[in-house]
Amino acid sequence: MKNNFLISFILILNSWSMWSQTEPVVTLELKQTPVTEVLQQIEDQTDVKFYFLEDWIQDLKATGTYQKARLQVVLEEIFANTLINYYIMDRQRVVLTENVRIHSKLPPGFFGNEEKKEDQNAQAVPSLINPGRVADNGAMETVRIGRANGDAQSSFTLSGRITSKESGEPLPGIAVVVRGRNDLGAVSDINGLYELKLPPGENILETKSITTATFQKRVLIFNNGRLDIGLGENLEMLQEVTLDAQRKENIREANTGVNQINVQEIKTVPLVLGERDILKVATTLPGITTAGEGAAGYNVRGGKADQNLILLDDAVIYNPSHFFGIFSALNPFTSGEVKIYKGNMPAEYGGRLSSVFDISTRDATTQKFSGEASIGPVTGNLALEFPVIKDKAGLLVGGRSTYSDWILRSLDEESLKNSTAMFYDVVAKYNHILDEKSEIEATGYFSRDEFSITSDSIYSYSNRLGSLRYNRTLNDRHDASLIVSNSDYEFQIDYEGFSGFDNFSSAYNINETEVKIHLNYRHNETHQFEYGISGKLYNIQPGEVRPLGADSAVDLFRIPKERGLETALFATDNFTVNEKLLINIGARYSQFAALGAGTENVYATGFPKSEATVIERKTYGKNEVMETYGGLEGRISARYFLWPSFSVKGSFNNSLQYIHTLSNNTTISPTDTYKLSNGNIEPQKGSQYSLGLYKNFDNDLYEMSIETYFKKVRNMLDFKVGAQLFLNEAVETEVLQGEGKAYGVEILLKKSRGALNGWVGYSYNRSLIRLDGEYSEERVNNGEYFPSNFDKPHDFSFVGNYKLTKRFSFSTNFVYQTGRPVTFPVGQYTFNGRDYVYYSERNAYRIPDYYRLDLSLNIEGNHKIKKLAHSFWNISVYNVLGRNNPYSVFFVTEGGEVRALQSSIFSIPVPTITYNIKF
Repeated sequence: MKNNFLISFILILNSWSMWSQTEPVVTLELKQTPVTEVLQQIEDQTDVKFYFLEDWIQDLKATGTYQKARLQVVLEEIFANTLINYYIMDRQRVVLTENVRIHSKLPPGFFGNEEKKEDQNAQAVPSLINPGRVADNGAMETVRIGRANGDAQSSFTLSGRITSKESGEPLPGIAVVVRGRNDLGAVSDINGLYELKLPPGENILETKSITTATFQKRVLIFNNGRLDIGLGENLEMLQEVTLDAQRKENIREANTGVNQINVQEIKTVPLVLGERDILKVATTLPGITTAGEGAAGYNVRGGKADQNLILLDDAVIYNPSHFFGIFSALNPFTSGEVKIYKGNMPAEYGGRLSSVFDISTRDATTQKFSGEASIGPVTGNLALEFPVIKDKAGLLVGGRSTYSDWILRSLDEESLKNSTAMFYDVVAKYNHILDEKSEIEATGYFSRDEFSITSDSIYSYSNRLGSLRYNRTLNDRHDASLIVSNSDYEFQIDYEGFSGFDNFSSAYNINETEVKIHLNYRHNETHQFEYGISGKLYNIQPGEVRPLGADSAVDLFRIPKERGLETALFATDNFTVNEKLLINIGARYSQFAALGAGTENVYATGFPKSEATVIERKTYGKNEVMETYGGLEGRISARYFLWPSFSVKGSFNNSLQYIHTLSNNTTISPTDTYKLSNGNIEPQKGSQYSLGLYKNFDNDLYEMSIETYFKKVRNMLDFKVGAQLFLNEAVETEVLQGEGKAYGVEILLKKSRGALNGWVGYSYNRSLIRLDGEYSEERVNNGEYFPSNFDKPHDFSFVGNYKLTKRFSFSTNFVYQTGRPVTFPVGQYTFNGRDYVYYSERNAYRIPDYYRLDLSLNIEGNHKIKKLAHSFWNISVYNVLGRNNPYSVFFVTEGGEVRALQSSIFSIPVPTITYNIKF
């Protein structure tokens, strides 16, 4: 590099005479001809002599036909896509340089006192290397990106992926900085990707991380380009290691209501039976609750459980729970990033009103075999990683299973001998870097549950999904992804009586397939665009009953299948107005078509829907459009910095939901079924306004946020009193569509580092619904707003971890919630000689408040660098106070009296010990 600078300076001083004679011409026939031979042919035909280092051009080849072509035209074409520049001194000498460019004049202001003027005769605006920095780092490796071509562009984009040299896994949270430029830098994201703007010429890049070895490289950049970085481990003994890949993200990004869960940190949170549970931890965040302990659904900001879009590697998972909600169906050993959108949802997501749970499986190692395992009171977990192609491809396989079946059979209780209670789930992910611009990721997942306790019925349900993602870098500004996914959920009840005469099997199934193209376009520092298109095909079997066994007299009955096609176009602009104001504005246009084959009832106008008011049954052929819906969904959010550590955000979004869960139970359960919008059931429509303040304290050690929101929903589904929803061919006669509204305030205080860390969350949320139909049977509570089944105004949680030493820590989890609404009997009356119970208005009372305290002791293995595996013990007690929290309240009539009973899931302290090992 010193030689290049010296050559340039000498040539400038000696180039006093301009080339005034006739430019040489050459005739060449080139076909993948080495450039060294091309230059020799030019020298043979002319008086020109070339000066260069052969190492620069030894791998270059040229193709083309030239008839009496000017020398400068030939040189421009053969060096067009290379790092080689040329300088014509006079008609007999041509000097080649690698990456740098020689100039005929010094630039204006070179000596600091000249008036700056444009030099029309100069070949380029020079980018000179700082001699002092080069002398300081003479042995540093140099990377050349682009060719110095005189482009006066002020900056270029450098991007790439940071990975571990040992495992090949992406490294998040690695700082990439430019030496001597405090204003330039970037931090790698969860996939190890980084991007920063660099001025043309020389830049000294460094990475900063406690856990990785030092990386330094000189970059000569004259165009947009890519630089992947492999980092080795830093094996120095450290006092403490803290990684925060999302530092300041909470105050910087524009979206409101976004929460992220660090999967590695939740291992210390004490939960039921010692299970590490991603979604249970999510319920400790403000605005996310469940209808009760053991409920298999999640209510986000007062929304119904079916209004949440839960994704695992871009594929929908319909029932993310085991044992009807006691455990999560997501394996924490294989999960990577978890991002929850409960305020403003990005435009690429649609089809749900309340939230998006975007869960990704982490990439497998491409370096060496590794694994993680745990064993607890009722479950075992194992995850293994295999390098398939070193540095390029890896396979991650994880599986969990319970051995509660074995426990039940071992108990000295005859009534439990034939019981079953089991679940398992398996997940596999294959990731493959095809080249520097493209990669593929493929994920498969399957889970199954079976449950029967002293019963003649076995309940079983399963989730199956698969996704394939192809990522491609189109150019320095454009990235694209093609995503194909399929999801399947099935529920089944097998009933076996003593005689076998009435044995039956009942089931329902939902299957969906989606194709999506998603693109990112970095137009400039002001505008960052995301856009794409998606299509989703639904296939639903709403329910069937079939005979079970040869002796069964049950007749086969099946509700006709439902099919629907949902398509969407979406676009988002992340608009940086100035240093303080960031606006994220997006739009999504979705359309839904209910498809045949099928039959649809037409009801008489002016009368409530019932079998008696059917005036026509329309029949549609296969793939014939039965009904269409659609509309524009707006997504806009903004962030404004009041000062660098304090921002205010606001957002608005509206959404359409074309699929519904039908249930007349208080909590979402496997016996629910699904229904697509059609001519009799309209899509749900929702809109939400959010406003929040976000503040970081003490060098980002503390994060605090206060958000308030208001949500409005139309066509929200509920049910008539005594409704029969399952196996009903005219289910629209049993449901009501009304209005819903929810509002509240959420407060979150989080401490991410230090001996004491954790978070405190509080929310005041109201969720109300109004069913005010034209007819009395379609009207509930006189058409007034009343609390929904999951209305819990006060919700407080505290999750804390205190490190006694590097190996020993205590953790606690405390939860308090207002009891959910319930309908109580308030009197009795006699009619025609029979006694009847008179019930209150719907949801007029509440069950007792819920509170629970959990404690755990966490013991890390020793921290020796060289050892076979790392171990971790978790000793926890769930529900330390022995609180008998009611799961539900129900009523029975005994001896002419109505008695209230309550059921609880865990009414006593539950101690557990879990052992984890990582190798």
